[in-house]
Amino acid sequence: MTPPAAAGETTARTGTGSHGEDEDLGVQDGDLALASLFPAPSREQWRRLVAGVLAKSGKPGLEGQDAEKALSTALEDGLSAQPLYTADDQAPDPGFPGTAPYVRGNRPHGAVLDGWDIRQYHGDPRPDAANQAVLADLENGVTSLWLEIGDQGLPIDALPKVLDGVYLDLAAVVLDAGPDFGAAAQRLFKLYDERGVPDGQATGNLGADPLGLLARTGADERTESLLAEAAELAGTCAQRYPGVRALTVDALAYHDAGASPAQELGSALATAVAYLRQLTDAGLPVADAAGQLEFRYAATADQFLTIAKLRVARRLWARVLEASGAPEAAASNRLHAVTSSVMMTERDPWVNILRTTVACMAAGVGGAESVTVLPFDDVVGLPDDFTRRVARNTQSILLDESHLGRVVDPAGGSWYVERLTDDLARAAWAWFQEIERAGGMRSALVGGLVAERIGAAWERRTAAIARRREPILGVSEFPNLGEKALTSVRRPGRRGGGLPRVRRAEAFEALRDRAEELLVRDGSRPRIALVALGSEAVYSARSSFAANLFQAGGIEGVVVPVPVESGSGVDADALRAALADSEAKIACLCSSDALYAEHATEVARILGEAGIQRIWLAGRPGERAEEYREAGVEEFVYVGCDVLSALNTAYAAIGEF
Repeated sequence: MTPPAAAGETTARTGTGSHGEDEDLGVQDGDLALASLFPAPSREQWRRLVAGVLAKSGKPGLEGQDAEKALSTALEDGLSAQPLYTADDQAPDPGFPGTAPYVRGNRPHGAVLDGWDIRQYHGDPRPDAANQAVLADLENGVTSLWLEIGDQGLPIDALPKVLDGVYLDLAAVVLDAGPDFGAAAQRLFKLYDERGVPDGQATGNLGADPLGLLARTGADERTESLLAEAAELAGTCAQRYPGVRALTVDALAYHDAGASPAQELGSALATAVAYLRQLTDAGLPVADAAGQLEFRYAATADQFLTIAKLRVARRLWARVLEASGAPEAAASNRLHAVTSSVMMTERDPWVNILRTTVACMAAGVGGAESVTVLPFDDVVGLPDDFTRRVARNTQSILLDESHLGRVVDPAGGSWYVERLTDDLARAAWAWFQEIERAGGMRSALVGGLVAERIGAAWERRTAAIARRREPILGVSEFPNLGEKALTSVRRPGRRGGGLPRVRRAEAFEALRDRAEELLVRDGSRPRIALVALGSEAVYSARSSFAANLFQAGGIEGVVVPVPVESGSGVDADALRAALADSEAKIACLCSSDALYAEHATEVARILGEAGIQRIWLAGRPGERAEEYREAGVEEFVYVGCDVLSALNTAYAAIGEF
């Protein structure tokens, strides 16, 4: 990043030769110093301007740092994004790409020479279908395979069929076999021998992750034996298959349960430390033990947090290996980024294409060596040819057309990213230390510490989702009630019993499912009468807001105009007739504060007499809240209100809960 002084002095070569000095333009020896024409602004000047804008928007009296803080954005883990970053926002030196602490990437050239590894996930338990999908992917840009094996996916004995036609010396194979990783690994080793693959040319990962399995299932009975089996496999790989890693540190188990970024990082680090101890106790040198681990993290549509998370993952692992006495070259770690399933939606799944594109971009910028983009219908069921094609082409476009890999560490030097990286690293390290004080990752899982802390983090986040402070496009915001649902082959059940699997959209989608059931049963969705007072110019903003809010739960808004003016009365008979035509059991008043003051109580009483079960008012309660409540207005909806609570109340009022 250019130093501050130079950052304000953009220069351009005129190309006209030397013409001496021009005092008016600041041109000397052919250089045009554009920034010198303007006075350098100070941070205090900027803050004064911010304070002026805040005062005009209803927040007077804020000055200096308080004015700046008012524009900050709260993030998880107690972090925040500031509205302005400068060279004064210092962070530790991240070093150079390819050197410790590897914040800027494991390779000096980044992804410039060969891009990143495009890794496609395959969980179809049908061997023939899986083989066709595997070959189609490899022929069209995919460079490695991630296979779900065992009771949750493909039969272990089907590996030869699934990999029929695959050049195993060219395409890396990554297994995910849960507790059966040992048997799956032996079958893969046998397949290498049968195909004549030289030991040194086999690449991939055997997917042993006993602690990740414990997190997923909550079953600790076999953990000790599985750890020993994983260590034995690591020894085999170190001696015979230098390109194959034995263990995966899968942070998705924590992310899928609702973990914050720091919790995901700290949990993965504690897991990796436990594996490092297990492997070194089994006789592997610390450098060889570290080389047997591959880390898997979630990439989300929050691009800056994803970029920072991958940078932190490398920094913290380098610190662990430094403390373990490993040589610097061993401190780099291989990162596999997977687009988050927590952010995916079943409703309006096409928007998932946008989410996974941003997440994939962030993974590439963050320096992931391997990236998996989940198909946009992943939460609906097994993907088909089209959705897999979209997933793999997302990566191909970013690499081949957007040239995302042609810059080494594109985020390097960004004051925001560097500061966010440092803040997140400290929060993740604190969580890692807490796990270590609890006896390590296994003890923290069995004792419930991990579940408790992740559950609390998810509870805070769901509160933000319920209030749409974290909006979900197509679900909690701008839902399309007429969309046609995607259908897909049902996928095998996933492992459960331990940490839960969550998605942001679940609560809203459950309400949408209920509305669809009512549509099938009764021929119509539940409805709410949007009682619009005054002219359309007066009520449209709030009626649109209310319609969008109730549609998020599958409730159709029907506008019932009430043409009143200041000083006029309400035609009660006309209103009753319009309500009857709407066939709604609940209603929401929509208008300006001025018309509310004149007509809300009268209209609310008419609605109650007409049999409306519950009445909302679109807008903040204000000073007249008690007056409105006495007239029958029981709820208020506004920006920042608990939308899920309002929707559940609505269903209860119409007798469907």
